[in-house]
Amino acid sequence: MYIVVTGAAGLVGSNIVKALNARGLRNIIAVDNLTKADKFRNLVGCDIVDYLDKHDFIERIQAGHFDGEIDAVFHQGACSDPMETDGRYIMENNYRYSMILLDWCLDQDVQFLYASSAAIYGAGSVVREERQYEVPLDVCGYAKFLFDQIVRQRLAQNPSSQIVGLRYFNVYGPGEAHKGPVASLPHQCFGQLQADGKISLGDGLQGDFVFVGDVAKVNLYFLDHPEKSGIFNLGSGRAQSFDDVANATVNGIKRAKSESPLTLAESRAQGLLEYIAFPEAQGGRCQTFMAADLTRLREAGYDAPMTTLEEGVYQYVEWLQKNV
Repeated sequence: MYIVVTGAAGLVGSNIVKALNARGLRNIIAVDNLTKADKFRNLVGCDIVDYLDKHDFIERIQAGHFDGEIDAVFHQGACSDPMETDGRYIMENNYRYSMILLDWCLDQDVQFLYASSAAIYGAGSVVREERQYEVPLDVCGYAKFLFDQIVRQRLAQNPSSQIVGLRYFNVYGPGEAHKGPVASLPHQCFGQLQADGKISLGDGLQGDFVFVGDVAKVNLYFLDHPEKSGIFNLGSGRAQSFDDVANATVNGIKRAKSESPLTLAESRAQGLLEYIAFPEAQGGRCQTFMAADLTRLREAGYDAPMTTLEEGVYQYVEWLQKNV
């Protein structure tokens, strides 16, 4: 029997594969978009049994090639670029593909765990998993929103099947170099420090930054508990300023050198941080203040603490220094 990870060469997908390997699981089918095959680097250190293009995979399951052979699907493949404007591509990739896979999993009684998105909440200040707070601002968020509505219907119709949607907030960590300009803020801060010796960022902005290691742990928690279903927020549960992220990056580098950390004021005084206008192209599309409400996740039994920003960024900086 196999475990399938779609988007397996991406940030979250590759870390789920690594977490499964750490348990001794090798019977993994990695699925991704092979037109962007350079992402294979995220899987170089992983053990899998096959690597399929996403279109080939969906054709095979529709043809019955994997009937009775799959235990669980971690569906992480999606377009997450908030600047993408091709609605037809996004709906096909983020909605229609997911629908086919969901219904196949229900028919086969396969655990289905998928990536939803905090983009569903738009610019709202309340981030509970309830319909009245879901007002997406971009087409990526809208596609995820539509799919979550279908999931709610399927859950009501199939109470004994496991469907878990995890609404990711700002995920950061090893495995996102391929994302370029839409890589996480910690990744961008590290790159700016290496290139320019300083970080330029928008003033007064906040977000919920969640370490990818925590995201993988939550996914595997639900794999271990097939009796639990639902849609859950997945962030750190803390709103932190872009300043905090930038200063954590500065101090991550200092910690690696066994140097004393700097306060935010000291980083500013030393010219390590500067402030610029928030990009106009992203105006109205970016969530800049929210923190994940983790009440439902905790009620589902996941009680492990989320990695602090300082520790997560330090681990990431340490990895970047060795791998970039």
